[in-house]
Amino acid sequence: MSTITAKTAAKSLFNKALIKKTTLAGAVILALSGISLQAQAAVPKDMLVIGKAADPQTLDPAVTIDNNDWTVTYPAYQRLVGYKTEGGKGSTQVEGDLAASWTASPDQLVWTFKLKPGAKFDDGSEVNADAVKWSFDRLMKIAQGPSEAFPKDMQVSVVDPMTVRFTLKTPFAPFLYTLANDGAGIVNPAIARGNPADGGKAWMSNHTAGSGPYKLDRWEKGQQLVLVPNPYYNGPKPAFKRVTVKIIGESSSRRLQLSRGDLDIADSLPIDQLAALKQENKVAVNEYPSLRVTYLYLNNAKGAMSNVDLRRAVSYAVDYQGMVKGILGGNAKQMRGPIPDGMWGYDPKAMQYSNDMTKAKADLAKVKPQPDTLDFLYSDSDPNWEPIALSVQASLATAGVKVKLEKLANATMRDRIGQGDYDISIGNWSPDFADPYMFMNYWFESDKKGLPGNRSFYSNPQVDDLLKKAVSVTDQKQRTDYYQQAQKIVIDQAAYVYLFQKNYQVAMNKDVKGFVFNPMLEQVFNVAQMSKQ
Repeated sequence: MSTITAKTAAKSLFNKALIKKTTLAGAVILALSGISLQAQAAVPKDMLVIGKAADPQTLDPAVTIDNNDWTVTYPAYQRLVGYKTEGGKGSTQVEGDLAASWTASPDQLVWTFKLKPGAKFDDGSEVNADAVKWSFDRLMKIAQGPSEAFPKDMQVSVVDPMTVRFTLKTPFAPFLYTLANDGAGIVNPAIARGNPADGGKAWMSNHTAGSGPYKLDRWEKGQQLVLVPNPYYNGPKPAFKRVTVKIIGESSSRRLQLSRGDLDIADSLPIDQLAALKQENKVAVNEYPSLRVTYLYLNNAKGAMSNVDLRRAVSYAVDYQGMVKGILGGNAKQMRGPIPDGMWGYDPKAMQYSNDMTKAKADLAKVKPQPDTLDFLYSDSDPNWEPIALSVQASLATAGVKVKLEKLANATMRDRIGQGDYDISIGNWSPDFADPYMFMNYWFESDKKGLPGNRSFYSNPQVDDLLKKAVSVTDQKQRTDYYQQAQKIVIDQAAYVYLFQKNYQVAMNKDVKGFVFNPMLEQVFNVAQMSKQ
């Protein structure tokens, strides 16, 4: 009896404890569910959250040449001209932004811009000709990366409060297109008055002072940057009251936060993360043709690769489609020549090399004497370069050419390339402004050999002449003709191996509408025109 009573008492105590434990567990589960539901709650419709891998380096448009920085600077500043949107797609053509109109003298040396009235900086002060002149004088005085897009002999003068004039000493056909570059952003001169010690340079590195639709509200390094509308912006009122750029280093974390609704846009995701998002089908993963290209430098000036037949043999041996489909997962397009698809001047009928081992061996048979070994320099600057190098090595081995791979520190590789101390190497290239000049003149002009751009050390007086003509006239049809004539020559002479242009991929909330990708502005979002349903 006493034993039964003890057991019953014990059981009763156990049940009470169990009930209490279950109740507590339930409360914990409910609490956790609340946290989970809260985490999965969508960002409000009047806010946009962008996830990026790293902080900007600087927000000064006269200093930055990094697209990652442009995510913030591009919507904060206006320029004299901006890129057009045509049929819902970004274009490399330009239209007036701050400029109402412009004229050029017959010799293309004097450009005069009339400003639109009513544009104001984010402190309410007027955007006028003095501000334009001050911004360009500042840009050229700082003389960092962005200034290289503009003629060094350029002089800027104020005609009247709403008219500004640029005077060049020599014709420079791409001039108008350079004015859409991030570096051409018009900055409020008041920053110099407020920071007399350095003219505002230090302040500009982590603040904005423009007339664009948004301004930087705050920057918490390593965490987020918050943009809010410029109350004095004279364009249509933006839909978003706040645009937050969250810094999330791990790509898997950016993907997860996008998937559960904490982000509206996840930038710079690798192919495997994008594939996982496509499989989930919770968000949109969009692909856009890009102007960023990957290509092989072939040393035209010395060594075995100075033989045009060997360069053609290499060009025919490369497995282009294997790279596009295997290494890039289909997220690229084989180039047809130096001017990529999407840039005016592109020739859709230009001769395109393909993986044709019969032709490769036939061209190789013309090479006397046969090279014992070719060296291929690469670095780990781009994770795709090593598999590309291995692919080229395997393809050329099949053709009958031995390739020695040399993996170097990126700085060492660049030094070797600059000195012309290599047979084959690899690089990426993206244009700074929307003009074929960025590809044709940089890659092939005799006076740009080495790191400035002509990294194959190519030299051809006929091509030099065509390229100079293409810069000296402004008629786009005439310029296209000159560039396409030059293109035919350099493709035939296999100056480089034109591998592929990689598509730009971005994942975003399906409710986000109005995003327009511009091939000149990767990682830049037209937030003033975007909204959420």
